[in-house]
Amino acid sequence: MSDAAPVLCLASASPRRRELLLRIGVPHHVVVADVDETQHGQEPAEEYVGRVALAKARAVWARGAERRLLPVLAADTTVVLDGRILGKPSTEAEGVAMLGALGGRTHRVLTAVVLLTGETAAPGVRHRLVATEVSFRPIDAAEAARYWASGEPRDKAGGYAVQGFGAIFVAGLAGSYSGVMGLPLFETAELLREAGIPVWAGPVP
Repeated sequence: MSDAAPVLCLASASPRRRELLLRIGVPHHVVVADVDETQHGQEPAEEYVGRVALAKARAVWARGAERRLLPVLAADTTVVLDGRILGKPSTEAEGVAMLGALGGRTHRVLTAVVLLTGETAAPGVRHRLVATEVSFRPIDAAEAARYWASGEPRDKAGGYAVQGFGAIFVAGLAGSYSGVMGLPLFETAELLREAGIPVWAGPVP
């Protein structure tokens, strides 16, 4: 797969998104999108995550030469509890507090996926918004502190990684597991197929 010609540009620095995209047989070129991810006032979480994903895609689309004139795929993921967006914790205190708030509760993980296609300055836009409900068992402060010490929560929305050590907190999940990781594969594959971009469809003869 690594030797195949890229069929799109992934506007993300996330190794998880790159891995997920390769899982469905989509070779790609990576260009990191540098955008402001600050929430606008009381902006609803659904609008926020969609706006940031679109901003990432547009930022990379504007750099046509660097992205090799490929379609651009971008995504953004956020964790929402009681209507409040939980971003990436920057300190141990923030990380422990986030897990304490999530423990024994059910929260939502929203992932927006945007695909830009075309050959002009005004690309076609396709998008999906995927919501998943994740239920955590209770988590005490000592366990949350040990988890922070692992280094895993530092760059994760909500302060945990469902595919890593954070899996031990998950009592139940309804929706897209890969969406919680950062790229909902079913919806992403549908977007790509709609745009005529091939995804894995079985062994190559």
